[in-house]
Amino acid sequence: MDIKSAKQQIQNAIAAYLKKDELGNYRIPLEKQRPIFLLGAPGIGKTAIMEQIAQELGISLVSYSMTHHTRQSALGLPFILRKSFGGVDYDVSEYTMSEIIAAVYDTIEETGIAEGILFLDEVNCVSETLAPAMLQFLQFKIFGRHRLPRGWMVVTAGNPPEYNKSVREFDIVTMDRLKRIDVEPDYAVWKDYAWQYKVHGSILSYLDLRQQDFYSVESTLDGKSFVTARGWEDLSKMMVLSEELGLPVDYHLTGQYLQNPRIAREFALYYELYNTYKDQYRIESILSGQAGEEAVLKAQSAPFDERLSLLGLLLDAVGQSMQDCLVADALVEQRYQILKSIQSEIGQSTANAQAVLDHHIQLQKKALEIGQRSLTLTEERRHLIQLLIRSLENDQRDLILGGASAHTDPFGLLKATFDQEVTQLETDSTLVREQLHHVFEFVNATFGDGQERMTLMSGLTDHPDSARFISRFGCDDYFAHSADLKLFDRHQAILSAVASLQNEATADDTAKVPDPRELP
Repeated sequence: MDIKSAKQQIQNAIAAYLKKDELGNYRIPLEKQRPIFLLGAPGIGKTAIMEQIAQELGISLVSYSMTHHTRQSALGLPFILRKSFGGVDYDVSEYTMSEIIAAVYDTIEETGIAEGILFLDEVNCVSETLAPAMLQFLQFKIFGRHRLPRGWMVVTAGNPPEYNKSVREFDIVTMDRLKRIDVEPDYAVWKDYAWQYKVHGSILSYLDLRQQDFYSVESTLDGKSFVTARGWEDLSKMMVLSEELGLPVDYHLTGQYLQNPRIAREFALYYELYNTYKDQYRIESILSGQAGEEAVLKAQSAPFDERLSLLGLLLDAVGQSMQDCLVADALVEQRYQILKSIQSEIGQSTANAQAVLDHHIQLQKKALEIGQRSLTLTEERRHLIQLLIRSLENDQRDLILGGASAHTDPFGLLKATFDQEVTQLETDSTLVREQLHHVFEFVNATFGDGQERMTLMSGLTDHPDSARFISRFGCDDYFAHSADLKLFDRHQAILSAVASLQNEATADDTAKVPDPRELP
């Protein structure tokens, strides 16, 4: 299955494992909670989904790569303990607590969150000396003499043997105690993730045109040649920083992350072309409603891959503006809730107002610390908390300045600042709606009701930021064409059904045509 489906399966299992009866006992006892074993090619997002699951369920996550562990670090170190049996003293070997189990208890202590996930990566690549203890842990959730705390689930991951020479195959006795999930790379699923985590637009445009390059593992005379989802994501982060620093993005860089010479070279060439399109079409002019006839004529005569790249550039540019508005909107909402809660506490004392704000600043800092330690914070949520802390600290500074000028209404000063932020948000969101209108205006004038407009509509619908922005602030052009999008989606579903039918008919002459009316 794809990684998105695997994530849902894990969430379902954890929800069942966390279910308690009326007396507070887990419905499935700890020893019967089968560890989950994710088996799939490297770099397809196994670790990433574990962070997402912990964040969405609000439980902690402790991660370990088992290839880095020895028998001593997993089981603990031996020491001699004096014990008495039947009136006779003996020297007995004991073990200190496992580093892994200790890390779980440390997390519980530091975060106050009693339930969580212990994620053990590359579990089928442990050393020969650690293998017996690892198998015992998978069966009984015990390292040495120390058991995993109640409320903690075990999820493991590994690579098939064709990707890793260190893989050890589990025997039937062990596999019969695991929930095995086989995961395959899927570009369409990864693209949803890529949008959410702001993967560079040129990468998505390139892979839309060459999906076969998304994930590739080949054996060559020089060894393994490969490209993974992890490679694309890490390259994206370096590309963004390189652009900010004015550093080149070329084959020398792409080849460090895409370890397939052909794909690395072709993407580097495409990136140059992508930037050329950005200059030639003057993307900012299109967003401002000043596209000009030259850009329209050029797009009309362009091949389809160039048109697709142009749409990607437009979506990428307006998407950044929408993201900025959504962050500002979330910050305004958080500030409103705090101002509403402290209005009655502040009174007319500037010193009292500063103390109240400091209390809320400390609460946010504590939430940030706990979230980062337990890995329950998304990057978006972490960023929002940091912005909120900074804005509250700015409020404190403004109160000091206001107090120096004999301002007698501390809350009025805070509300005035907040009102300015609301006005700025309204201005910015109006500007983004105008940019969206100009994009539709350009696409309609250039391509009419062709596939390009439907591609634009699909991109706005599928992209999480644009979908949230349109839902929150509206977009008349989008809603005007939404009926066309439904017809387009239905048409695409029918085409997919027909293509699937043709494939099935090749293997089975008795296949029957599905009724299109049964399609969603």
